[in-house]
Amino acid sequence: MPSKKPRARTTLSEEQKREVIDLAVAAGIRAYRSEATKHQKEIYDKRLHNTKLLMRNYRSLKEHSENAVFDAATAVKLVAFRGKAMEEAAAGRESAMMAVLNLDRAPLQECCDAASDLGCVVICNYNCPGQLVIGGEKAAVEKAAALAKEKGARRCLPLKVSGPFHTPLMAPAGDALRAYFQGVDFAQPRIPVLFNCLGDVKDSSASIQDLLVKQVQSSVFMEDSIRKMADMGVDAIVEIGPGKALSGFVKKTVPGFPVCAVETADDVENLPQTLEQLTKENA
Repeated sequence: MPSKKPRARTTLSEEQKREVIDLAVAAGIRAYRSEATKHQKEIYDKRLHNTKLLMRNYRSLKEHSENAVFDAATAVKLVAFRGKAMEEAAAGRESAMMAVLNLDRAPLQECCDAASDLGCVVICNYNCPGQLVIGGEKAAVEKAAALAKEKGARRCLPLKVSGPFHTPLMAPAGDALRAYFQGVDFAQPRIPVLFNCLGDVKDSSASIQDLLVKQVQSSVFMEDSIRKMADMGVDAIVEIGPGKALSGFVKKTVPGFPVCAVETADDVENLPQTLEQLTKENA
């Protein structure tokens, strides 16, 4: 019998790993709720009422069955396709991303404008007060970072990423997503969903497909999204997925606002009690 050829191993970028893990955690929360008793569901839903789930990209669109824009299987396929499209868009580019600390938006934008003679460089992440991220072509990013230091930035830290994410250089990935979405059915969410490419809730002027295409190639307004959630009068914010970076952004953007991170199965099971304690402490 002919020997079987070994299957090629796929190496995931850090961005793709986070996508997969975040999606798995979100699916776990949904599965936990679906298997709970009626009493457990009532407690769970009561605690999650008026709570915002802070997730990256696609997970919030399939999180709760009553808000599902597409099902879990479709979400997995979309995340896989998106990661591949981003990888292909980044291939062959000498790119970079840097976190810029303690410099406001306006002067950093001036730095990007002044460095654009060397290529594409934009503010691609508005994370929280005191933390912005620039990304694009390496030479332009490095020049913008040097100018930022001259303007008073405390530090400019290179990020270990595999591409210039959330910049116009990801336009090919956006084009690929637009074509892929032609074969995907999108339902309308029944509760408000904030899109971080807007820093606001989606309105009727744009489709979900258009916003997902926009999101992959334009800036992430995380600070604006967090402020919007606080202004909406939510009781707490829950970060879904590995790490607590987004929770840190919340604490810096709206100090004292109730926030927690859900990373493990135990975190999921204890979430109603955690939220109850958080809201009591901040009442």
